[in-house]
Amino acid sequence: MTRILIADDSPPVRRGLRTLLGLNSDWQVCGEAVDGADAVEKAHQLAPDLILMDFSMPQMDGVQAAREIAKSGTDIPILLFTLNLSPQLMELARKAGLRGAISKAEISKLPYAIKALQRGETFFYST
Repeated sequence: MTRILIADDSPPVRRGLRTLLGLNSDWQVCGEAVDGADAVEKAHQLAPDLILMDFSMPQMDGVQAAREIAKSGTDIPILLFTLNLSPQLMELARKAGLRGAISKAEISKLPYAIKALQRGETFFYST
């Protein structure tokens, strides 16, 4: 079972993701983070197998949070799942060590992205 941490400052988005992820019996949401700093803390506490990370969050954005998580020496695959995904943001995510990035507008691609990260691959998708 793949344990997934959801990091997004929007309660409706977190609820929707929890519901969507619950459709796959191989995935379990192990926790939710409400901002970047909370994502860093929960990543250390919960040791998830994968993190879905929004970019625009209070206190610390998703890329900064990913960098902080990586500093601890853990190699948790992180997928940036954000509303406004530009080519520049995708490049920033790659350079920060995130394994993938997709727009929230492309939610139908989310299962493919998660499966790619589970296989140790990257998944950067832009329309």
